[in-house]
Amino acid sequence: MSKPVVAIVGRPNVGKSTLFNVLAGDTISIVKDTPGVTRDRIYADCTWLDMNFTLIDTGGIEPDSSDIILSQMREQAEIAIATADVIIFIVDVRQGLVDADSKVADMLRKSQKPVVLAVNKVDSFQKFGNDVYEFYNLGIGDPVPVSAASRLGLGELLDEVAKYFDTAQMEEETDDRPRIAIVGKPNVGKSSIINQLLGENRVIVSDIAGTTRDAVDTEIVYNDTEYVFIDTAGLRRKSKIKEELERYSIIRTVTAVERADVVVVVIDAEEGVTEQDAKIAGIAHERGKGIIVAVNKWDAIEKNDKTIYEYTNKIKNTLSFMPYAEFAFISAKTGLRMNKLFELIDMVRENQTLRVATGVLNEIITEAVALKQPPSDKGRRLRLYYITQVAVKPPTFVIFINDKELTHFSYTRYIENKIRDAFGFRGTSLKFIYRERSGKEQ
Repeated sequence: MSKPVVAIVGRPNVGKSTLFNVLAGDTISIVKDTPGVTRDRIYADCTWLDMNFTLIDTGGIEPDSSDIILSQMREQAEIAIATADVIIFIVDVRQGLVDADSKVADMLRKSQKPVVLAVNKVDSFQKFGNDVYEFYNLGIGDPVPVSAASRLGLGELLDEVAKYFDTAQMEEETDDRPRIAIVGKPNVGKSSIINQLLGENRVIVSDIAGTTRDAVDTEIVYNDTEYVFIDTAGLRRKSKIKEELERYSIIRTVTAVERADVVVVVIDAEEGVTEQDAKIAGIAHERGKGIIVAVNKWDAIEKNDKTIYEYTNKIKNTLSFMPYAEFAFISAKTGLRMNKLFELIDMVRENQTLRVATGVLNEIITEAVALKQPPSDKGRRLRLYYITQVAVKPPTFVIFINDKELTHFSYTRYIENKIRDAFGFRGTSLKFIYRERSGKEQ
């Protein structure tokens, strides 16, 4: 299932973040904060009329002076153009049409991406209705009057956006080839890994036509299995502004991870694991993907018999929210352990689609409860009646209980560990849904 990507573009103070928060608010509020994932979210999973899409806020740093407004605008628009299937271009009815709006409209028009023009801050159509028509001068279609703050016109806006969704692309894809996203900070060796895999296996490769994002899909055949690698490498220009560079990395990671089954998070062995690595890994974790941490440039590290053990522990501490991740210590430069990646990918994919019989699951739960009492509060104890697996990718379990308010993260982790002890599930997250007898969910 491939979700469209919708980006919100506009100059500072036109209401990009307000619109983003309103459209994505309900979705974000039920996503629990994951350690390692930036709290200043710039992306969210949204639904409109049973259609799922990923929304991106391209709001960047406020310019310090007026002379760099356009350069900042250009940077943000380039990010949106590179990653989005549909662009919401937001303007301000109260400020009217300004030169910066026209310059961005020119860029968006040249991109040939679908653009929906949202005229924001129209709190009263009677008062501002005629002012909306001014924005026809941008030449990018009919303006849609909205008020993000007052939540007016949002349905009409999303209807226009949804017209551009490729429904065939959104259907379950018949292509069952493994899709692997190679993600990580700039310059950790993502492209080198792809090139090494290509060179070492001497296969015929071709770029897959039809990809709309600024990521290169490469087919690689190994042991008669065809893999599709999604490479997010190659920032077109180096930004001097760290936050913008980080934002760019995160946006591109979201779009690549969305399309992948397994995500390979590449870490620079010389630099060590960083907070930015944790943010990137967190994106894959949140979306329930299979995860392999590939420590590249391992040939450059001075080693003894304990180096891998110590390095693994260091990474596990930083990425403590995903203890299930698999590790590979590789060198794209020398080819060290590159074939190991394919073995891990196959293993993780198998675990992602593993199904466990309901009877066996309930035996595990019964034993777990006998060994460790569920939590209680004010004399009332959590009771676990029944567990069943309802989905794969990631393996998802529903546990029927008496009171969801008695559930506790630590006990869920305990149950998860018991299931992992029995079945492994290495390399993939597990998802648990609590359902009360009355049908309420957590």
